Amino acid sequence: MLRITGISMPLSYTEDMLRHRAAAVLAVPAESLIRCTLARRSVDARKKEAVHFQIAVDVTVPDEEAVLRNKRCRTAQVSRVQSAPYVLAPLTRPPAVRPVVVGSGPAGLFAALTLAQAGARPLLLERGGDVDSRQAAVESFRRTGILDTATNVQFGEGGAGTFSDGKLNSGIKDPRSRHVLETFAAAGAPAAILWQAKPHIGTDELRRTVRGLREAILRLGGEVRFYTCVTDIVLRGGGLTALRIKTADGEEELPCSAAVFAVGHSARDTVAMLCRRGVQMEQKPFAVGVRIEHKRQMIDRSQYGAAADHPALGAADYKLHCVPPGCRGVFTFCMCPGGEVIAAASEEGGVVVNGMSEHARAAENSNSALLVGVDPADFGAPEDPLAGFAFQRRMEQAAFRLGGGNYHAPVQLVGDFLAGRASAGAGDIRPSYRPGVTWTDLRACLPQPVSAALRAALPVFGRQLSGFDRPDAVLTGVESRSSSPVRLLRDAGGESSVRGLFPCGEGAGYAGGILSAAVDGVRCAEWVLKKLEWIGE
Repeated sequence: MLRITGISMPLSYTEDMLRHRAAAVLAVPAESLIRCTLARRSVDARKKEAVHFQIAVDVTVPDEEAVLRNKRCRTAQVSRVQSAPYVLAPLTRPPAVRPVVVGSGPAGLFAALTLAQAGARPLLLERGGDVDSRQAAVESFRRTGILDTATNVQFGEGGAGTFSDGKLNSGIKDPRSRHVLETFAAAGAPAAILWQAKPHIGTDELRRTVRGLREAILRLGGEVRFYTCVTDIVLRGGGLTALRIKTADGEEELPCSAAVFAVGHSARDTVAMLCRRGVQMEQKPFAVGVRIEHKRQMIDRSQYGAAADHPALGAADYKLHCVPPGCRGVFTFCMCPGGEVIAAASEEGGVVVNGMSEHARAAENSNSALLVGVDPADFGAPEDPLAGFAFQRRMEQAAFRLGGGNYHAPVQLVGDFLAGRASAGAGDIRPSYRPGVTWTDLRACLPQPVSAALRAALPVFGRQLSGFDRPDAVLTGVESRSSSPVRLLRDAGGESSVRGLFPCGEGAGYAGGILSAAVDGVRCAEWVLKKLEWIGE
């Protein structure tokens, strides 16, 4: 199979037009192409008056060698497809004690699925936090109206990340990435993720996809337990021998010699327990800030110009970064075209925001995280590996108080934020956060270096993207969980300082999104399988 890159096509192209363009590159008749499949498509909007697609296709021809020898073939655009399918060697026999995966986000789901595919009969536990505190938080959020039907599904079924809209773009080059995308598609995700430059599932489609992944684990001999939370680990001679778990029916001890801990970056109680048990970990940098909302149509026009309403384009995204003089770097992250700002707190007495888009990306606003880097020097406790959690908690509790103590989020207009005054109400852009917002001054819940950097960066971003710093754009606080503030150390074989315990994914400090977390889940499962073969389980 040959891959042709660098094909420019108009927004209204047809499959037949693309087929003929590919044939022209190869200098062969279009009817000689046995197959012509879209491999990648991105939008080129550098010239607003000529927005178009950049496309790569995979083609099958009767004689590749003859095509490549043809001097009229534009070989600079043509290469052989080298990617091989992901192959997993099965265990020679099932383990006597099944491996356990703690956490059912992308890392946990893919770790469990990979173990199941190898015949390891894994047990997947839905999140490793304390069941009492978690349920108390859920009940508190339900009383205040944060939890609607959609969010209940996310909590109850252990979605790919408790709050996520299914962005699958990533900067990693791991060959497992393609396998992860194909697995998502096989589980029910839109097939377009296989060729989109920035793959996106959507919160609505993601729920069904997660269910498909879980059903695949069950078909392959795995087991899934909901509301089964790890409260402690049992050690002997420096190695893992059991997990203490708590369910609605009580507590029990679960024999276990190999466990993947993929608990996510908000499972603070679980990470604290592992720290007490001697699992080595360290502080790590991350980023904090706010969400910024604009009208979706404004972002579309700023990015696409007159082509903004073309049905082939959909809602526009952006990615901005700058380092203002004398300030820390500021960047946008997790941009949600046609999406909403959502509640993402996991503890009582704190307000945390995130963003999501459904598959259609058709909501009134578009939003993005607007973040500033922080590092261990900001945490105030260099000897405490968990100091980053305390740093986050201080921000989240300040946002809770500033919002009125009822889980309303504190919000401020960009114009007022730049002028250093509190806001009194909305302009043309209406905040999407539920259950409600409180107009205020966000400087009261942001560290001074963070608010200073944001104020310096907004005008810069306004020059990069027209309208970004418009006075009635809405800032919502706080976005405090862009990534984990702690890294659980692991050796070359994936194990922590406790033998048999494999830290995994974003919560362990080894991923920064769904795709990279899922890839790390596959990688950790491979390490577990090697251990099981070595000890002859």
